[in-house]
Amino acid sequence: MPKMDNEQPHQELVKCVLVGDTAVGKTRLICARACNKHVSLSQLLSTHVPTVWAIDQYRIYKDVLERSWEVVDGVNVSLRLWDTFGDHDKDRRFAYGRSDVVLLCFSIASPISLRNCKMMWYPEIRRFCPDVPVILVGCKNDLRYMYRDENYLSYFGEKGTFVRAALKSDLVMPDEARAVAKELGVAYYETSVFTYFGVNEVFENAIRSALIARRQQRFWMTNLKKVQKPLLQAPFRPPKPPPPEVTVMVGNYRQDIYNMFLSQAYTDLVLVGAGGTKFAVHRFMLAAASSIFQRLLSTELTDMGGRSSSESSMVSSTFGEATIADFNDDTESLIRYESRTQRMWEHLKRRSSYQALPLMESKRSNDLYRELHHPVLQSIRLVHVENHRGVNGLQTIVTLSKLISAQALHQCLRFIYTGTIDKDCDNLEEIREAADLLELPQLTQLLSRPQTVMENSSDEPNPHICLRIKESMERHCIGDGCFSDVTFELDDGLMKAHRAVLVGRCDVMRAMLLGDFREAHSNVIVFPGVTIYTFHKLLCYLYTDQIPPISAVKCLNLLELANRLCLPRLLNLVECRVIEDLTLISQNETNETVDHCLKLLEPVKLHNAHQLAEWCMSYLCVNYNLICKFSLKGLKALHQDNQEYLREHRWPPVWYLKDYDYYQRCLNELNKELKLKTSRRESPSDDEGCLCFTGGKSKRSTDVSGTTENSNADNQIFNSAGNSLNHIDLEADMDLNL
Repeated sequence: MPKMDNEQPHQELVKCVLVGDTAVGKTRLICARACNKHVSLSQLLSTHVPTVWAIDQYRIYKDVLERSWEVVDGVNVSLRLWDTFGDHDKDRRFAYGRSDVVLLCFSIASPISLRNCKMMWYPEIRRFCPDVPVILVGCKNDLRYMYRDENYLSYFGEKGTFVRAALKSDLVMPDEARAVAKELGVAYYETSVFTYFGVNEVFENAIRSALIARRQQRFWMTNLKKVQKPLLQAPFRPPKPPPPEVTVMVGNYRQDIYNMFLSQAYTDLVLVGAGGTKFAVHRFMLAAASSIFQRLLSTELTDMGGRSSSESSMVSSTFGEATIADFNDDTESLIRYESRTQRMWEHLKRRSSYQALPLMESKRSNDLYRELHHPVLQSIRLVHVENHRGVNGLQTIVTLSKLISAQALHQCLRFIYTGTIDKDCDNLEEIREAADLLELPQLTQLLSRPQTVMENSSDEPNPHICLRIKESMERHCIGDGCFSDVTFELDDGLMKAHRAVLVGRCDVMRAMLLGDFREAHSNVIVFPGVTIYTFHKLLCYLYTDQIPPISAVKCLNLLELANRLCLPRLLNLVECRVIEDLTLISQNETNETVDHCLKLLEPVKLHNAHQLAEWCMSYLCVNYNLICKFSLKGLKALHQDNQEYLREHRWPPVWYLKDYDYYQRCLNELNKELKLKTSRRESPSDDEGCLCFTGGKSKRSTDVSGTTENSNADNQIFNSAGNSLNHIDLEADMDLNL
C-alpha cells in the first residue's frame, strides 16, 4: 500500500534567532556552529568589535549551507541562524519574524547580562514571539576555571589598566543561572567556543524544541512523532590542572672541575711531559680515570726495604728485566712513527711491563726517587714541598717519556677533567695513541669512532662517556676515599673527601677552607647535625653534579643542608628526586602520597624548596576529596592560609559538585518515570465494566491525565534549581568550619 503524502519524509527548515547583550559571545557561537571555526585564546581575548553574522552566507558559501543540514531524531533539518545586535535600542522585529526558536544568550562572566535577560530581553521576545520556545544559553563557561590561568592573566597584564580580566566575583554559577531559567520557564544550557563544550548540543536541543512546537501545530505530520524532548546537559567539568613544572638550575660543573685543573689548587701530582712541560694535577682524578695511574700511585713508595704487594703486581714475572738503554731516542721514534701496526705494539708491550726499580735517594736527602720501566712512565719521585699556608707535605712527580707529546697529554688531561677535548685540535690519531698508552678507555672509544669526535668536541660532552667517568669518580673518590686529604666527623660516623672538590664546587666550603677559620688548618672537621646518608648525597652532587634517588621521608635533612651551603642546583635536584618518588607512590592508589605532601608542605618552604612546596600544594588541591575523607587531621594541622588556599583551588570545584549532584538527581527521576511508564504498558488493561463502577473515568482519560502529569513532572525536573553538595565534601567543610 503506498504511503500518504503526509507520511513521506520531509526536510524541515528551522530558523534560530540569537539575542542578548553586546559582547556576550553570540557571533562567536554562530561561527563555531555554522563555520566550524575554532578560535585560540588570543583571538578570544582580542578587542571586541560589534559585528553581526550575515544571514546571506547560506546563499554565498556552499560549505556553510552544507553544514546547516543535520539529522535530529531521524528528521532532516536545515538550521538557519540569525544574529542580532546587542544594543537595547535597536529594532529587531524583522529578525523575530517567522522564527522557530530563540536562544537568549548571556555571558558567564557578566552578571549584568543575565539580569538583562530577565528584565529586558525576555519581555521583548514574548512581545514579538509569544509562542516560540526560548532557551537560556550561558556563553564563555570556560572562564569559570580560566580566570586564574597564567596565560589568561598575562594577556591582560600587557593590555594595561583599561582592560581587566574576569574576577571570581563576576562569575555566574550554574545554580544562579538555573534559578533564572526556572523563573522564566525555559531550559538552560552552557557553551564555550574555546573548549567547544555544548556548541552542537545546544543547537540540537534548540531544533528539538522547535520541532516539538511544530508538531503541536501540525499533529498530522508523522515524521515528527519520534522527536524527543530537549535532553539534559551533562555538567562541564573543568580540566584537571597539570602539575607544576620543576626546573633545575643550570650548573657550572664542567667549568668548576676544569678550573681545578687550571688553578692548580690543592694539586698533589706533577706530570713532566716531553720537553720538560709540567702539568699540576690531582691524584684522585687520575686514579679514577686511568687504571695505570691507580696502580702506580697506590704503590707504597715510603717502603724503603723492598717492594710492596702492589709493586709486585706491576712487575712482570714472565719476561726478563729491561734496562733504560732499551728505550733510547731511536726506539721512541720507531714507536711513534713506525709501530702503527698491532704486531709491533703488542711486541713492545711484552718487552716493557710495569717494572719498578729499587728506590734511590735523589739529590735531596729527604726525597724518594724510583725509575720505572714502561713505554710511557719513566720515573716517579716524592718531594717535600710547602703549601701556601707554610705546611709541609709530599708531592708526587711522574716523568713521562717522549712517546706522548705535550699537546696530546694536555688533551688527555682535559678529557679527564671535563669529558671533552679541544674542538680545534687536529692531531686526533696522536691523542688516541696517548689515550691507549695511558689506559683511558673512554677517550679511546670516543676517538675510535670518527663520526662522534666532532659531536664530543662541541660544548656538550657525550652523556654516556660522562656517565662512566662520574660512576668511576663516585666509586673511587667517594666510596673508597682514594687519596682524600680531609675527614668529616658526622653524627653517625666519618667520611673522607678532597679539599680541591669542596673548594671548587661550593662557595661556603671555599670560605671555610681558605679563610681564617679553624677548619682550614684541621684534617678532621666536625660537621654536627648531618648524617652519613645526607653527607653522601652531598658528596655525590659535588663530585658528579647528580644525586642518587632519595625518598620523601629522608629529604628534609638534605634540603636543609643544601640551603645552608647555598647550593640552589642541589636544592632543585632534590626537589626532582622527591617528586619522582611521590609520583611513583601515587601510582599505587593509596593515601600515602597525600600524607607525605601534608607533612612536607610547610617544612620545605622553610628551606626555600618552593617548587616542591608548589607541587605538593597542587597535588593536595587535586586530591582534596581524599584529604577530607582520610587525612582530615593533617589538613587541620596546616596553617590557616594554606587551608583557605586548598579550599579555593580544590578540584573539582564546589560549583561542579553541585551541578553534578543536580544532574544525577534529574537522571534518577527520569529513570523512575521511565520505569513507571514501562510498568503501565506491561500491566493488563481492564476494558470491562461499567463506567458507573470505575469512578466515571475512562481508560483514555486516565492515560491523558497520566501523560499530562508526566509532562509536568518532566518540566519540573528539567527546570529545577535545587542543588546539594557531595556528602563527603559537606562533612569535610562542616568539620573544617568547626
